[in-house]
Amino acid sequence: MNAARTLACAVMLIVCAASLAAPWLASAGYAKQFREAPGSPPSRQHLLGTDEIGRDRFARVLYGTRISLLLAPAAALISTLLAALVGGLAGYLGGAWLRLATGLTDLFLSLPWLFLLITVRAILPLNVSPVFSVMITFLILGLLGWAASARVLCTSAQSLRSSDFVVQARASGLHGSRLFFVHVLPNLKPVLYAQFWISIPVFILSEANLGILGLGVAEPLPSWGSLLRELEGLVSFREEPWRLVPLLLLIVVMTSFQMLLSKEEVAV
Repeated sequence: MNAARTLACAVMLIVCAASLAAPWLASAGYAKQFREAPGSPPSRQHLLGTDEIGRDRFARVLYGTRISLLLAPAAALISTLLAALVGGLAGYLGGAWLRLATGLTDLFLSLPWLFLLITVRAILPLNVSPVFSVMITFLILGLLGWAASARVLCTSAQSLRSSDFVVQARASGLHGSRLFFVHVLPNLKPVLYAQFWISIPVFILSEANLGILGLGVAEPLPSWGSLLRELEGLVSFREEPWRLVPLLLLIVVMTSFQMLLSKEEVAV
C-alpha cells in the first residue's frame, strides 16, 4: 500500500470512528435546541456554533456523517446484488435474456439518472418519519443505481460461459441455476467487490444532491445533504467559515475514497 492510500485509509478510519463516537464527542444530541443561542458562533460548548434554531452544528455533522457513511454501503449492496442478478444471469444465459437485459440497461443508462431519482423521490410521500425517510432514500438509490454495474457484470459473465471450468461442470451434468450460483457467480466476486466500492461514493453524492433539494433524509435527522442545504442561507464565507465544515468533510471523504480505490478497480 503506497503512502497516498495509507493516508486515505487513516482519514477514513478517523472519520468513521468520530461519527460512531458521536454520543460521547458531541455536547448534545443532533435535535436538541439551545433556544437561548440560535445562530451562535463557535464556542467551547458548541465547537461549530449553532444553526438558526439553536442546534449544535458539531453534533449534527457527526451524526450526519454516520448516516451517510453507514447507509450508502447498504444502497451499494442493493444495487450490486441487482446488478449480479440481472447482468450476471443475462451474461450467463445469453440469447434472448442477454438482449432483454442489454435493452433494459441501455434504457436505464440513457435516462437522466439524477432527474429520475429526484422524480421518484418526489412522488413518494415526504411527510414520513425521519428513519423511514432514510430507508426510502437509500432504497431508491439502490434500486435505480444498478444499470452500469449490470453492464460490467454481464460482460464478465459472458467471458465465463465458455471457460474451461464451466464447460467441464456442464459436461459433468451440472446445469441451470446451480451452475450459475456454484461456479459462475463466485468467479465474479472481484468484479462485484469493485462495483460495490465504486458505488459507495456515488450514492453518498446522490444523497447529498437529494438533501440539497429537500428530498433526502427528513428533519430533524441530519445527513450531509441536509447539512449542505444550510449553506443556502450563508451570506459570507469570511464571516462564518465554520459553516463550510460539512462541505470540506464531504470533499475529504470523496477524495479518500478515490485514493483507496486502485486504478484496476476503477477501470473494471
